[in-house]
Order: sequence, then structure tokens, then C-alpha cells
Amino acid sequence: MPRRDNVPMAFSAASLTRWFPFLSWPRPDRALIKGEFWAGMTVGLMLVPQGVAYAALAGMPLVTGIYASLIPALVAVLFSASTRLGVGPTALTSLLIGASLTGLAEPGSAQWVAMAAWIALLSGLLQLVMGMARFGWLLNLVTSPVLSGFTQAAALLILGSQLAALTGLRSDWGALLSTPSTGLFDLTAAAFGLGSLALLILARRWRPNFPAAIVVVGAAGALSWALDYADAGGAVVGALPSGLPAPYWPGALPWSSFSALVMPVLVVTLVSFLETASSAKVESQRSGERWNENQDLIGQGLAKISSGLFGSFATSASFSRSAINLYAGAKSGWATLFAIALVLVVLLWLTPALYHVPQSVLAAVVVTAVTSLIKPGMLLRLWRVSRVEAVIGGITFALTLATAPRMYWGVLVGLLMNLSHFLYQRLHPRIIEVGLHPDGSLRDRHLWHLPALAPRLLALRMDAELDFASASALERRVTEHLATHPDVVHLCLMAQPINRIDVTGVETFAQLLALLQSRGGTLHLSGLKLPVEQVLRQAGLLEPGTGLAMYRTDAEALVALQQLPQPVERV
Repeated sequence: MPRRDNVPMAFSAASLTRWFPFLSWPRPDRALIKGEFWAGMTVGLMLVPQGVAYAALAGMPLVTGIYASLIPALVAVLFSASTRLGVGPTALTSLLIGASLTGLAEPGSAQWVAMAAWIALLSGLLQLVMGMARFGWLLNLVTSPVLSGFTQAAALLILGSQLAALTGLRSDWGALLSTPSTGLFDLTAAAFGLGSLALLILARRWRPNFPAAIVVVGAAGALSWALDYADAGGAVVGALPSGLPAPYWPGALPWSSFSALVMPVLVVTLVSFLETASSAKVESQRSGERWNENQDLIGQGLAKISSGLFGSFATSASFSRSAINLYAGAKSGWATLFAIALVLVVLLWLTPALYHVPQSVLAAVVVTAVTSLIKPGMLLRLWRVSRVEAVIGGITFALTLATAPRMYWGVLVGLLMNLSHFLYQRLHPRIIEVGLHPDGSLRDRHLWHLPALAPRLLALRMDAELDFASASALERRVTEHLATHPDVVHLCLMAQPINRIDVTGVETFAQLLALLQSRGGTLHLSGLKLPVEQVLRQAGLLEPGTGLAMYRTDAEALVALQQLPQPVERV
């Protein structure tokens, strides 16, 4: 009886932990809290400058970048399986938001903020539904070449969007090209931007886990204040509101605006979760645990929804901040709570300290973060492995650049090409005629110039499932061979690679069996796996009788096939 009483309790505890992962966090002790505190401070010091910089990239009010680093990060760490991810604004997601809304509203306006909030709400709701429905496997549809091509192009677009602010260009690039002049530049802004960029790059090389961004931003802000850069008309962050974000509802949008958000929502959902996946897989490998992608979908979805409900934009998991969190020694979600506490302190009391920070310094923060995404040798490495996939990655890269600001078309076309390539491979499975190699193995008879296993026999191996995609290819291969070789009356299927069979496969099997029976021959099956055998028995195609022979192993099949009657020579 006690055992029965414990089962519901265990089940209840497991269910609570599944839906509320924070319940499984380790109990804090002095040693744990000390380590988590310093890890959290390291990440928190990066969150503020990056949040402000990424808000500018998304075309949002700068304070919303800090909002996106507060409540969404709290929601994500409480409800995600991966507790050590640096959740908040990211460069790719921010670029997608800014690019998607270009031409639909004025950056920073109320309409722009409302549409960005709707993107966060809808993409968050989509991720939440996918996670609850256990649809995390859809992530596998996006291959590495598609993601790499998009990421490379997006990184270049981010760099291009920041060059004007980084160098202090007061006009546009067209004016600079037509009449080159140093007068078109704010040289002080250029000095701040390029100097900050150099310091951030050097710091990343020497001390990757050091929060150099906050140090550089703080020093630049102090120097800007000392030089009265803002009073001289310099572009600075300016006044940011203090205090906690207020609840926000974006309100209804015209149907035309909603329809324009469909594609951005889908791509933001996809790209942001791929960002999460790249960081979560590293964490799971370090912890030795299986990655729970569905629970992370739920956590990231709730984070996006909370971000939209507080007037901010869609968030994701930052690979750089997640890596620094791990390098800093974070063991659990407690580190993220300390990072959030630091962001809270900044929001409540320290936003005035950001007033004098030059905007060119924010551009330097963005440029430093995305330079790690640029990998010039990516396509060459892909080409060495698979030329088809290299072409898919290259087309994704080119279309992402060509269709900017509607850069989501690059992802969608790349995804379509990848699915087409996958479908082509499924429709054209590898089917070989096998022969006995001198080493005792069965190999491609024509490739290795081997004799047939037996006279009047066609022995085939198909390295695929026998389903609607491959069945026609197998039937075509058999019928074409029998048409050109009328003396062949036996067919042997080396069935070990066939793991599954569907209705189309059953019908094809029946047709092949009938074809061999009509020629007075036999269909031989070697190594038929139990799931396939069960389906064929249920279909009544493995009943004892003439025309069918089954062998458990290839060795048993070889012995039987070598005993087939020899053809009678005509005088």
C-alpha cells in the first residue's frame, strides 16, 4: 500500500518539474551563491550595453533594450530547461525586426513599437504552441548550410547598418561618394566609435570572459561628459526613463499591417529558436544531459510574450552571453537571477549614467558582437563536403543580401531548396545489385566487377525505407532489368536496410511477388526486419506457398541461392 501511495506523489513531482523547471534548481548554499553571483555579474554587465545597442538596431526606443533584458530573461530562466542561457536582445533577431518593419512605420514611433510588440507576441505564441505540442523536431528541417548562409549575410547587413554611426557620418553614403569630404564626418564620434571598437576587439582576444563592453561604454560616457560632447551637438544616447516597464498592449492593427507581419513572425520564430538551439546544445553537452527542445520552446515563447506585453521586442538566447555565462562558472539559473538583479538596479537608479554615451560606441558594441559570426571559409568547407549543400548555402547567402530589408526570403528559399533536395534523395534511393566480394561481404557487383550470386537471379539491396517515396524506384529497377534479361526468374531482396514499409510499399511488394510468380520464379527475402515482416503478414503477403522464400541472415540466403537449379543448356 505505501508503494501505491508514493507513485502519485512521484508522478506529481515529475509533472511539476516538467512544467516548472525552476523547481529542480539546486538548493543554494554559500559556495554556490558566491560562484553564481560573480557569473551573473559578468553577464549582467554585458546585458545593459548590448541591450541598448540592439534596441537601436531594431529601431526601438533605447530603453526597451533594457526592458527586454529584464522580465523576458526572468520568464525564460524560470520556464526553460536550459537555465544558463543568456536570454535577451540579440543581433540577428534585432536586425530581423528592424529590417521587417522598414517601410511600414517610422523607427521609434508608436506604430513601430506596436508592430514590434505584435511580432514578439505572435512569434512567442507560435513557439509556445509548438513546445506544448512537442514539435521541437521541426528544428531539424533547417540545415546547417541554410543557417550558415543566412547568418553570414545577416552579419554583413548588420555591419553595413552600423558603419555610418560607427564612423560619425552625418549624411548618407551617396553624398559621400559624390562629394568626398571629411566635413561629412563627425570626427569626435568617429574617434569614439573606432577607438571603442579597437578596445573591444583587443579585450575579446585577451580576456574573452571579461565584461569589456560595460567598461568601454562607461569610460566613453565619462569622457563624453568631460568634453561636453552632448552640448556640442554630438549624437549620444540621451535621457532614458527610469523605473520598471509598465504593462503594454499594442492594440489592434489594420489587417494590412497584420498580413505584412506574417513572414517576419515566422522567420523571427525560426531564427531566434535556432539561436537558442546553438547555445542550448553547448550547455547540454557540458552538463551531459539530453537537450529538452520542447521545454525551451515553451520558455522562449513565454519570454517573447512577456516582452511584447511590456512594450519591448522579441528576445532570444545570445550565443556570446551564454558562452560567457558558462566560462564564468555558472551552474544553474541562479546566475541569471543575479544578472537580472543588476539590470533591475540599472533601470531603477543608473539610467542617467547612460546619457552621455556616444551612439558610435553603441555601434562599436554591435559590430564587435557580430564579427564572430563572419566566417569567410564557410562556403569552401561546405563545397568540400557537399557541392549541392554548398550551392544551397550560397544561394541563401546571396538572396538574403539581395532581398534586404525583406531578408527573410533568403531563409525561406534556402529552406525550400533544402526540402527539395531531401525529397529528391528520397525519391532516388541507392539501389545496387550485390555480389559476393572475396572478403565475404556483399558489395556493389558492378562497381567491384563481381559475378552474380546465382544464375537467373537479380539480387538487390535498397538503402532506404520501402515507402511511397522509394517504392516506384525499386519497382522500376526490377521491371527494367527483367525486361532486358528475360532469362531472370529469381529476385532476392537484401532487406536489412529496410526499416519501415507503408501502404504503397506493401502494394509494390505484392506487385513484385506477382511478377515473379508469373515468370515461374521466386521472390527471396533476406534479413527481413520484424516491423516490416509484421506489416506484410497482416497484409497476407507472407503466407506459405510457392513463389516466396525467406532467410534470416545473408549467410543463410547465400547457401540457398547457390543451390538454385542451373539453366539447361540448349543443344
